[in-house]
Amino acid sequence: MRILSVVGARPQFVKLAPIDRAARAAGVDHVIVHTGQHYDPLLSDVFFDELGISAPDVHLGVGSGSHGVQTGSMLGQLDAVISEHAPDWVLVYGDTNSTIAAALSAVKMHVRVAHLEAGLRSFNRRMPEEHNRVLTDHAADLLLAPTQVAMDHLAAEGLAERAVLVGDVMTDVLLATRDELVGTSPLLDELDLAPGGFQVATIHRADNTDDPERLREIVTALGSLEYPTVLLAHPRLVARAAEAGIDLAAGTVIPHAPLAYRDLIAAVLASRHVVTDSGGLQKEAFLLRVPTTTVRTETEWVETVDLGWNVLTPDVADIAGAVSRPRPDDTDAAPYGDGRAAERVVETLRSHA
Repeated sequence: MRILSVVGARPQFVKLAPIDRAARAAGVDHVIVHTGQHYDPLLSDVFFDELGISAPDVHLGVGSGSHGVQTGSMLGQLDAVISEHAPDWVLVYGDTNSTIAAALSAVKMHVRVAHLEAGLRSFNRRMPEEHNRVLTDHAADLLLAPTQVAMDHLAAEGLAERAVLVGDVMTDVLLATRDELVGTSPLLDELDLAPGGFQVATIHRADNTDDPERLREIVTALGSLEYPTVLLAHPRLVARAAEAGIDLAAGTVIPHAPLAYRDLIAAVLASRHVVTDSGGLQKEAFLLRVPTTTVRTETEWVETVDLGWNVLTPDVADIAGAVSRPRPDDTDAAPYGDGRAAERVVETLRSHA
């Protein structure tokens, strides 16, 4: 069996790592296509090196651009890639332009598509990610769901017959990485921070970065918090702040370049709180049992909210109160699986080949 994985963004590289290991362990031919959607080395190359992922077989190098430009560039190249490698499955990894482009290319070439992380829904149609994931789910032949909630969403859309509950592959990586960590986060020494004495923050979504006034309010809110906030500045955030003349080092904010995956997990584990608009980081913080404040109106990972570890704060004025809230009660709930999702993915693809 041959699987062709199409990835292009930081969270997808993390998901790719356990899939690549599981495929190799099962003797499956695994072809990796890197679209180049994230082209900054700190958001791309470092993950392949650090997580032991096989080098990409194909690199499309699409770079930045509008959604239409990015997706069109990928589509223009993927037909030839899929034709050359003739996979049994094209495996796509979430909600990005790389995912929708690969799904469209494959289905039009009558190659079966499997969607990893199928069934997630924010129900916010303003998010391009929501369109990508819904369209991909309805086009794909096999829907690999991370949670029971995702399975329920697929069933509600008439897709239950194509859906399989496999668990969350990012949980596989995080649990393994957490267990391998030795010592404290390098960030503590670099920035002279004390364990439990700082927040980690990431802000990159268009709703929060493209309106200069809202971005200014978010940065000001972070800078007013009692403890320092290490703001891991995605290139999008840096560019939008520069365009708007916003100083990211406002108040107690400490801007910092994005971290390699292991360093990010170590930093979150050492922090007292996470403030983010990321999808993946909400879940990672929950798995590490670090309270989180999410600067969005909704979340795909509703379990983090239901269990009390995540609070949604679309109103910037609520950030300070959410960050200072008491730590939630400990829980042994495991809504994202047991750390063996990647093995189930490969087994499921093989059984449906």
